[in-house]
Amino acid sequence: MAGTDMNEILRAVRDVDFPAGKEELVTQAKRAGASQAAIKALRGIPPDRYRNRSEVARSVRLPMDAGSEPSPAVRAEQAREGGRPRRSPWMRDMPEPPVQEELDR
Repeated sequence: MAGTDMNEILRAVRDVDFPAGKEELVTQAKRAGASQAAIKALRGIPPDRYRNRSEVARSVRLPMDAGSEPSPAVRAEQAREGGRPRRSPWMRDMPEPPVQEELDR
């Protein structure tokens, strides 16, 4: 399957009336003739209401090329920018609670 990029995804949802939900975005992408990779990327976003295309862009995670890993800088940027607030906390480095030090002794 061919890859996609953010420009294709944003073109696919260009005619959506915002705010819009995930299913509306996927449906519009299909109508716009987006690739399967773009539709798959939209299916991977959280099931929220999005106020604009910028929020959609922050929530979409594009697949990396086969066999490649994102650089630490890319991973850090994704963790900082994230999608919607409080989404994907597993991507962020969370400090251990102070009590953890006592438990580890």
